Amino acid sequence: MASFHTFSGFRAALLPGLLLLLSTSSFAQQSDALAAQKKDVLLATVAQGLGVAHVQPEQLDDAFSRRVYALYLKRLDASKRFLLQPDIKRLQQHETTIDNEVKQGKHAFLDLSTQLLDQRVQEAQVLYRELLEQPFEFSAQETLETEPEKLSYPADAAARRDRWRRLLKYQTMVRVSELMDAQSRESTKSLAATKARPSDATLSAPVRTPAQLEAAARKQVLKYYDESFSDLRQTDAADRLAEFANTIANTFDPHSEYFAPKDKTNFDIALTGRLEGTGAQMSEKDGHIVVAYIVPGSASYRQGELKAGDVVLRVAQGPAEPVAVEGMRLDKAVQLIRGKKGTEVRLTVRKPDASTRVISIIRDVVVLEETYAQSAIINEGGKKIGYILLPSFYADFNHNGGRNSAADVKAELEKLKRENVQGVVLDLRFNGGGSLQDAAEMAGLFVANGPMVQIKSRQGAAEVVSDPDPQVQYDGPLAVLVNRYSASASEILAGAIQDYKRGVIVGNTTYGKGTVQRVFELDDIMNPSLASLKPFGSLKMTIQKYYRVTGSSTQFKGVTPDIMVPDAYSTLADGEQDTDYPLAWDEITPARYQPWAAAPALDKLAAASRQRVAANAAFRLLTDAVDGMAKRRETTLVSLNLAAYRTEQQLARAATDKFKETQQAAPTLDVVPLALAAAPADTTQSSRAARFVQPLRKDLTLREAVAVLQDQL
Repeated sequence: MASFHTFSGFRAALLPGLLLLLSTSSFAQQSDALAAQKKDVLLATVAQGLGVAHVQPEQLDDAFSRRVYALYLKRLDASKRFLLQPDIKRLQQHETTIDNEVKQGKHAFLDLSTQLLDQRVQEAQVLYRELLEQPFEFSAQETLETEPEKLSYPADAAARRDRWRRLLKYQTMVRVSELMDAQSRESTKSLAATKARPSDATLSAPVRTPAQLEAAARKQVLKYYDESFSDLRQTDAADRLAEFANTIANTFDPHSEYFAPKDKTNFDIALTGRLEGTGAQMSEKDGHIVVAYIVPGSASYRQGELKAGDVVLRVAQGPAEPVAVEGMRLDKAVQLIRGKKGTEVRLTVRKPDASTRVISIIRDVVVLEETYAQSAIINEGGKKIGYILLPSFYADFNHNGGRNSAADVKAELEKLKRENVQGVVLDLRFNGGGSLQDAAEMAGLFVANGPMVQIKSRQGAAEVVSDPDPQVQYDGPLAVLVNRYSASASEILAGAIQDYKRGVIVGNTTYGKGTVQRVFELDDIMNPSLASLKPFGSLKMTIQKYYRVTGSSTQFKGVTPDIMVPDAYSTLADGEQDTDYPLAWDEITPARYQPWAAAPALDKLAAASRQRVAANAAFRLLTDAVDGMAKRRETTLVSLNLAAYRTEQQLARAATDKFKETQQAAPTLDVVPLALAAAPADTTQSSRAARFVQPLRKDLTLREAVAVLQDQL
């Protein structure tokens, strides 16, 4: 019902403003006039709609204008390699007038920014081709700043030329280094083959000289920029309009977005999940293609090397020459990564520690069974501990007989109880959320009926979502694992367990997303007289926030664990706090609830955990490795000296290898999947079960969670 009222209020508030725009716009039928009219109506609709229905609307005033100006400028030239300081001064004249332009159906800032960028792109195209005609020399002690936020816009054409020269030199140097590594590997293979079969010695590939490697690398960079600029030149007025409308939405909060009609199709695919391909969902951040999420059960999930937060630099179809995707449009990059089952894609990625790696993935269908809750038995210290992995909060929203995560976790708990486990670990790490209702019902499996989460719109009292079932499915010791990638519904469940004092939350602070979104089809809202301008696309808007039973929001702050454990993923990962314009944390009136009578002694458990972690050599090595990764990531000034660059890369790879060795050196947990006991003769089931438990055996955080449970027995 709340959603219906939101929709009705949205439409009713918009119509007068849209009719005013219509009455003052020309009805000429020329395409340019229609495009201009559509631009007016769309921008007004997005801004006014957000002002009416957003959970925490911003006034369309000078402060709003400054936010839009700053964010759009950041996205317009994310790398600061096109626009000059005089261009910025011209654009700055609109810094406080964008609100007035939107209200009046004008778009001077958008038009001027498009004009300036198009001009500078043409100039840069001539520039990079000229610079790439001559060889680069890599012995000088030069540097390149790779973090745009630490750079100012070039003062003039000469400063821009030097920036491009350093950038092209760096990209050529990186490829030279990669070609050197590839040639070294081929030489090693050829030498081994020659020793095995001396007659094949003449078949070895010729060794290329440094000058030949540099020329080949420069040719690759030229090809990349030719393709990249071809994409840039194809960016049309509709693309710019969509990006500007999306920027307006993003200034209200990071999860409110505008989708042009073609982008809505990609959003629907991401929301429902592709059953074939890599299973890696991508996003765009500051001009980079970033892995946002790995679909459980997908090819990437099973391969194991690609992680959320990795930056994709190049994409190759099997052994073919890689295509650079830095600065590429997201939809085009995604098309390169997607593909048919059985085909290979090789992704060159930059890890959070600044090291680069080539990851080979054989595209495949998603194994649906691996997207569902799975359980295992951990035998440790004479105790039997149950383990449940929940990759996401899935639900059968259409009531077609599909599976629900709450029912599945209930079934897994029943299996574990039959095995007489003495404690349970519920793993929500990397769980990005899903069904809020399932999260509430799942919390109810561990406590008696009561409120589990509160949902509040901008107006009216908070709605309490309760678990109506008085039955407690499991009442023994409980530990819930979370990390920086635990978000939304995961935070609801972890927060409820913590507030009821029902279990111990172990790991790292969660992501911090405490909002609910709804997608509005703009064509359904528009006045019929605007039919000739359709389609308008869609607006995903934050319409509610959710709160814990204590009244505290998970927004921005996330859920802080009772016991913090060192973790590489959380240390290097971004959270809601790191996004542009996130909604602030707040709180409302607490709900009435009764904490668990047999609450764990958290202070005592935390003190024992700290002692264990401090005395654990593997954790000490992990902490050192993570600190080193964080420092390397913060070092954004890179050398343009080939020898120095290769030394830095070797150090980064050595640190990564040391990190892997640290994990392998950890004691092995005895983990047995319950699925093997159910179907020991099923080879498919056996391989799936083995894949499930393999990473758990060397999981330091899981081992510590087991120890926390043992402290309670």
